[in-house]
Amino acid sequence: MSAPIKLVAGNSNRALAEAVAAYLKIPMTKCSVRRFADMEVFVEIQENVRGQDVFVLQSTSFPANDHLMELLIIIDALRRSSARRITAVMPYFGYARQDRRASGRTPISAKLVANMITQAGADRVLTLDLHAGQIQGFFDIPTDNLFSAPLMARDIMDHMDTKDCMVVSPDVGGVVRARALAKRIDAPLAIVDKRRERPGESEVMNIIGDVEGRSCILVDDIVDSGGTLCNAAEALLAKGAKEVYAYITHGVLSGGAVSRISSSKLKELVLTDTISPTEAVKVAQNIRVVSVANLLGEAIARTATEESVSSLFD
Repeated sequence: MSAPIKLVAGNSNRALAEAVAAYLKIPMTKCSVRRFADMEVFVEIQENVRGQDVFVLQSTSFPANDHLMELLIIIDALRRSSARRITAVMPYFGYARQDRRASGRTPISAKLVANMITQAGADRVLTLDLHAGQIQGFFDIPTDNLFSAPLMARDIMDHMDTKDCMVVSPDVGGVVRARALAKRIDAPLAIVDKRRERPGESEVMNIIGDVEGRSCILVDDIVDSGGTLCNAAEALLAKGAKEVYAYITHGVLSGGAVSRISSSKLKELVLTDTISPTEAVKVAQNIRVVSVANLLGEAIARTATEESVSSLFD
């Protein structure tokens, strides 16, 4: 590396940080992130980082506010310790779903979080499969949005016969993401047209495309309650699909999502480890996790040596 790299991690996803460190063949930087009795976050960087290129790996997953505060305080500690450059590596960028005002008197929290990260002292941001690509523009610092599509395409080709596959977007908004994956595995595209009655619930209305006899692959960036996926799987099977898989980047999986998916008609749900998998996810029969550690590690290495990151996806 042209400059010394330091990799610091908060508490959100230590296993992923350690896997990234192993890929980069560097030790994790010693850093204490702990709580006072009232749960106030305290950070101490326990190594010299003066003049060094520091990458802070932290997803703002559950508990989102705690992990966001850890990230901000780590960045501030590094800035005050004279780090040369600080990159916030956020495999999962929480608050990304609040990227616009869907109704009156509501916040655009994704922009607020972007401002906070910038003000804390980050020089750049590295993230994966943002919920909406335009969130990159919420930051006034360089922001690289990586894509999991190549990783997913390789996994699909390793585990499935792609000649009868069909990639399915679970809603109209995810068509661009689904089309990108469909192009990589040379598969046709279908769309689930759904109407959401209230937040957290979805009602499948119609399937656009002929899915009869196909192995359908639902593709999305986030699975939260799991209701959309389970309803979509049922609708696809009702339309004659042979079997239904799902490839999702960020497994938020709130409430009873894991048990809902375990008892659903989904043959398999494949997640990445941008959010640390819970014990329930690890033991679920039809949920599998693939790691983004090598992808993140390569992006970090290229950032450190001022090489192209976008060429990873050519």
